[in-house]
Amino acid sequence: MTASNHIPVLLEESIRALAVAPGGRYIDATLGGGGHASAILEHSSPGGQLLGLDADPEAIEAARRRLAAYEDSILLVNSNFSHLEAVCLKYDFFPVHGIIFDLGLSSMQLESARRGFSFQQEAPLDMRFGPEQKLTADDIVNGYSETELARILRDYGEEPLANRIARRIVSQRPIKTTTGLARLVETATGGRKGRIHPATRTFQALRIATNSELENLEKALRQAVNILGFGGRLVVISYHSLEDRIVKRFMQSEARDCVCPPGTPQCICGHIARLRLLSRKVITPTAEEVKANPRARSARLRAAERVVNQEDFQRAAEKMFFLDESAWQQRQPVLMRQALRAWAPL
Repeated sequence: MTASNHIPVLLEESIRALAVAPGGRYIDATLGGGGHASAILEHSSPGGQLLGLDADPEAIEAARRRLAAYEDSILLVNSNFSHLEAVCLKYDFFPVHGIIFDLGLSSMQLESARRGFSFQQEAPLDMRFGPEQKLTADDIVNGYSETELARILRDYGEEPLANRIARRIVSQRPIKTTTGLARLVETATGGRKGRIHPATRTFQALRIATNSELENLEKALRQAVNILGFGGRLVVISYHSLEDRIVKRFMQSEARDCVCPPGTPQCICGHIARLRLLSRKVITPTAEEVKANPRARSARLRAAERVVNQEDFQRAAEKMFFLDESAWQQRQPVLMRQALRAWAPL
């Protein structure tokens, strides 16, 4: 499968949640096959701009071909989204009107014969998003202790038989291929009993550990809020409970003025809300979408809007004081200027 026939998940819902408008400036932090990016550029024309990030250089090149018609409106960067803020600063691409994270693997990665993400075809135990990463799934499977392997399977795969699988892995080392590992897990768990392959949780856990996915997600979410313009939208699509829990807790925390532990008699955290939840309920695919694209079945979309507080306004006012009028008009998107006018009486 190529980028051109990659099917983006929750596409209409994503565009609606981002409130994509002509002339807007947007970030696709997980470019993948370029499906969401293409729709964003279409809806933000004329004048829209898009910064696309992906840790996989193959994804960058595939998306570049898919988005060739918008080459004057895109900036594609081979980087993990954990460096989101640094990339935006480097290319002077902030504040922005919207940021989207689609945390699922792309079809190209799943179907690659050498990446090792899927147990349905034989490949080396790699699982790295980018070739510059040093740690591979092979290093974990064949080098980590039984205790550490069990912890990874339990914490990142929510695998109830983590200890049994880890013990079997250690006893059968070295394990060098995806199919070999899948057979071992199937044997260790007593064989296949349902629709989901018994190695699914193990492969998820190894991929998450190899790429530090959960830690990087937490870093990226904090950075995303910093580079959103006032009124800008943050949209995140997750595919398993670990990711969704992080996104849910982050958005709920950033939507409150105080995050002190329950029972604290007086607020001591000084936290000020920076987001407004756009929906209390998580958005899921329709039955029609799941039928057309089975990989969408576990997708969960959450969205929030950047809000203005006194501290934000103070920082923005200081920037405006030190920049001349022409520079200010060029740097700040419409949403920022509108927000500042709204705060003017203060």
